[in-house]
This record gives sequence, C-alpha cells and structure tokens, in this order.
Amino acid sequence: MTNAGNKIRSTAMRLSPGIINQLRNYLQLMRLDKPVGILLLLWPTLWALWLAGGGHPDGGLFIVFVLGVIIMRSAGCVLNDFADRNFDPYVERTRTRPIASGAVAPMEALTLFVALALVAIGLAAMLNPPARLLAIIAAGLTVVYPFIKRFVSVPQFVLGAAFGWAVPMAFAAQTGTTSQLAWLVFGTALIWAVIYDTFYAMVDRADDLKVGVKSTAILFGDADLFIIGGLQLLMLLALVFIGNRAQLGAWYYASVVLAAALMVYHQWLARDRQPTGCFRAFQHNHHIGMVIFIGIVLHYTFSTT
Repeated sequence: MTNAGNKIRSTAMRLSPGIINQLRNYLQLMRLDKPVGILLLLWPTLWALWLAGGGHPDGGLFIVFVLGVIIMRSAGCVLNDFADRNFDPYVERTRTRPIASGAVAPMEALTLFVALALVAIGLAAMLNPPARLLAIIAAGLTVVYPFIKRFVSVPQFVLGAAFGWAVPMAFAAQTGTTSQLAWLVFGTALIWAVIYDTFYAMVDRADDLKVGVKSTAILFGDADLFIIGGLQLLMLLALVFIGNRAQLGAWYYASVVLAAALMVYHQWLARDRQPTGCFRAFQHNHHIGMVIFIGIVLHYTFSTT
C-alpha cells in the first residue's frame, strides 16, 4: 500500500504542473487575466440595476448579473479566439493567444465555450420571463459578433449591442418592463462601446488591413479621432438625457463633467495614433463607466427626495 501510494503521489506530482499550466491557458483564453473587458461590460449593467431599482437593486439580481457579466464576457472571448484562429497568428498583439500559439486546441476552446454557455443558461433561468426572452437575444449577439467583422465595416456597433444588452435585461429583471430610460441607457452604452473599441481597433489597424478584418478604425481612416470626438459628445448628451429622465441630481452631473474630462484625456493619449497610446486610451475608458456609476450611487445615497 505504501509503494502504491508513493506511485500515485509521484504521478500526481508529475501531472500537476501540466494541469496547472493548461488551466492557466484556459483562464487566458477567457481573458480573466485581463479584467478591463469585464469592467467595460459591468459598469453599464450596474448603471441599469441602480436606475431600475431606484438606488436599491435586488441583491439576488445583483449577484446573477455580476456573474452573468463574467461568464458571458469569458464565453465571448473564447468564441472570438476560435473564430479568429486563422487570423491571430498574423497579428502582432494576438499571436501569443492560447489558440493562436497552439497552447489550446480549437475543440478544447469549443468545449469550454459550451460549458460557459450552459452556466449562462442556468443564470438566465433564475430571471423572470421578460428578462429570459431578452437573454436569448443576448446569446445571439454574443455568437454573431466574432464572425461579423469579416462582412461589415462597423463590427463595433454589434459589439456595443452585445455589451449593452445587459441594460434592458436588468430593467426587465428588476421591474418586469423595459422603459424608455432602459433604451436610453442601452443606446448610451452602445455609443460608448463604439468609442472604446475603435481605440482598440486603432491598435491593430495595420495588421487588420493585411488580413482583411474590418473595423471602424479602418472605416474612419484619418478622421478617426474627429469621429470619436463626435461620438464622445453624443455620449455626454445622452448621459445628460439620462440624468433628466431619471431625475438625478448634482452628484450625477458632477460625474458627467468628470467623464468629459476623461474623454479629453483619452483623445490626448491617442493624439499620435500610436498603438501604445491608443491601447492606453482603450484600457482607461473603463474609468468613465466607473465615475458615472459612482455619480448614480452618490445621488441615491444623499438624495433627500
């Protein structure tokens, strides 16, 4: 028994590094080592939960939606890398991704995607019927986006719809309906996604032109920063409309002013269109979502009405 036990322990010790390394590859495939994408999806979801709940969202829904954000973003990343497996090896920024580098086989990635999708279905089953119906559309957007950039020049708008769809879902789950405010917040989240994902696409523009991947960065060309500036102004106007519709106060509008200052900073980061600056502008964008959420929370915390 002692010899058998030693053999088992010896085998386990030999296998452990390989298992741990493969788990690390799966985590990288899901981008859990890069939480910025989770935050970009999370902040509009939290805006919606707080606005729909009048500052007091349901605790159970909060947990379901936070978990849903993490699971759906992870699933989207896995499917995206599977779809891009023949492109990523030729793009400087993506050639070391797990599938592109050969660390994870395509079928492993599909299996992981199915597992994450099953978890997402379980989370959606906890929601009310209106939210479950909207969840079906969310799933469709998640599946379509990785492939749409081969055919349309504005895949960032599809990404924006996918990232923003948690907003009407949150309103439906919290209130049973999707009000005008819900769609206004959704539209704002969509515009924001086009802004930050265009910064992201500017990093890969040269490589994307070579491999034939389409993006708003390519479509906008030399007018990219000007158009992003117009979208930033449109987003700020939409945020003001949200404040007016939801009857938010000074704390919220102060956060909108701070968001405007951050947008100016992002323009400055990307001013030379260098990949490093554009990527920093993309990464830093989540601070906009954070300050808007803080403004909403502070309004409901200190509101006297």
